[in-house]
Amino acid sequence: MNKSDLLRSIAEKGYDVGFGAKKHFATYDIIEKTPGLIGFSSMAFGIFALAEREISTELTSATFIVLGVIGLYISLYNQEKSDYEQSGVALTKIYNELKALYFKVKSLGENDNVLVYQEKLYEIEARYYAASITKQILFSNWYAHYKFFWEMQIGWLNEQLSFRFFRDMIPLSLWLTLFFGVIGLTIWLLNTFNILCN
Repeated sequence: MNKSDLLRSIAEKGYDVGFGAKKHFATYDIIEKTPGLIGFSSMAFGIFALAEREISTELTSATFIVLGVIGLYISLYNQEKSDYEQSGVALTKIYNELKALYFKVKSLGENDNVLVYQEKLYEIEARYYAASITKQILFSNWYAHYKFFWEMQIGWLNEQLSFRFFRDMIPLSLWLTLFFGVIGLTIWLLNTFNILCN
């Protein structure tokens, strides 16, 4: 493996590790914050419903029942919450090691031996797999994209991987959800318009 190949390999593994760290933190944030947000919004709605009877409809009641079920789903992860935080911290440390390794290799000459650094990459990679938790909560991938691409310093990765907005920074599943949501909304609006015109 030559220097440029090793730099690319380090950057690819840096992406995996950095995104993995953010995914663990995203799962932790969802477990930590969502139940409180659901509880606050339910209580606020209940107070407003006492003052203004028109807002307590079957649709809003059904919405808060669904939110309650979401809260129950999230509570299933509550016992492992600290594991996700610890994994996120461990992966962030590994990410920083990869960043330091990247700049060490980058400072080498083109004909320098990179075997020692290649072995270091393999050792770091093994620790990454050991520190990761494969089971993540629903929507943690979307939140991790935001945390990774918009909050984290990833310029050194971008040197090698050349991230693109539509291809990399927005998850494909979000694009598909938006696409089908727009189609559904368009069909609904057309049906409503036809009903009103008739």
